[in-house]
Amino acid sequence: QVQLVESGGGLVQPGGSLRLSCAASGTIFSLYVMRWYRQAPGEQRELVAGITSGGSTNYGDSMKGRFTISRDNAKNTVYLQMNNLKPEDTAAYYCYAGWGLKNYWGQGTQVTVSS
Repeated sequence: QVQLVESGGGLVQPGGSLRLSCAASGTIFSLYVMRWYRQAPGEQRELVAGITSGGSTNYGDSMKGRFTISRDNAKNTVYLQMNNLKPEDTAAYYCYAGWGLKNYWGQGTQVTVSS
């Protein structure tokens, strides 16, 4: 059974930074595409960023230039560095792992951007 555990969320002021982590267990982490999604209350879940097993990345339009996704296969962990945070970035952030027909989700971590 694959488990994904997110951490690093919290309350931050506009313009601040946070780094989210997602630790995976129970699988060959390096094979998986890893993504971060987010969901605000009353909104649909949206893609934040993704990184392939080979290290290629993609981002949601509003995150480009502010967020950076990375992975450390030795630590079975994917990271999301978020800079210049805005109130509209407030949401629950979810880690996702996918490989073929297999896909898994973490429980989410809350990010609140407010002064």
